[in-house]
Amino acid sequence: MLSTGALRAHLLAARLAGPVATSREVSLRSYRLFAARDPRVTLGLDPGRGWEELDLLRLMADKCGVSADPGHVSGPDVIDPERTLAGLDAFAARLADAARRRAPVLFGTGHPHRLLGFYAALADALSSVGCVVLTPAQGRCIDITTRFGVRTYNLDYVRGVALVREPGVRLPGGGTGAHCHSPLPVRVVLEAAALGRGPFPELVVGDHGWVCGAGQLGIEAIGLADTDDPALFVGEAEGRVSAVVPVDDAVRSAYYLPLTRYVLNRAALSQ
Repeated sequence: MLSTGALRAHLLAARLAGPVATSREVSLRSYRLFAARDPRVTLGLDPGRGWEELDLLRLMADKCGVSADPGHVSGPDVIDPERTLAGLDAFAARLADAARRRAPVLFGTGHPHRLLGFYAALADALSSVGCVVLTPAQGRCIDITTRFGVRTYNLDYVRGVALVREPGVRLPGGGTGAHCHSPLPVRVVLEAAALGRGPFPELVVGDHGWVCGAGQLGIEAIGLADTDDPALFVGEAEGRVSAVVPVDDAVRSAYYLPLTRYVLNRAALSQ
């Protein structure tokens, strides 16, 4: 069992919390774009109120621990490790509830290079206690607008975790997939699940558009988010996202292993 103190130390040493790689400039740019309802940053969420830049800065200071000073405009951004720990506890509680109910669960990530192992371990644990880990729309093509124009991606699942692959990748079940913020993949998956004969997800676990897209449609969603991902925290503040863990979402994949162990233990899913 990893103690809270040991995990706090790990969060700081691995720069999962404390001063993180995400810069203040990048975070503030995201808040400006969100206030302008830019779909690249809203991630499928349709905010229920008008969020101005200062509103978002105050929200992110409360949820993540970033500086609330609008005059602080450069340098590394900061995540309070205590807020990360609290987020992990809330995240684990929702997993434990899903496990008790044997609820069907969908996992999806826009950060497969970094977070695939984290989600896959959770999927394995929930499957072992009787939850159905859903994989609808395997192989479906999805057109997603990128900075290079509209590109077609393929939906795939690795160890029960949905991701999208860049054009030309022909190794289903292998590789790491593409970085993606779009809510389109989760919408395609949920439509396929609704039209199919199998169960429909009662919980969506992931990041970026997977969480916001599901939450916007009224499905319980939980996930991880960095300081430049205000949409998930707005979703939580408005009651459409159940739990968000503030954490750097782009460090080495191995650095998330202690978080996996902590969450599984808190959710009573450790094997």
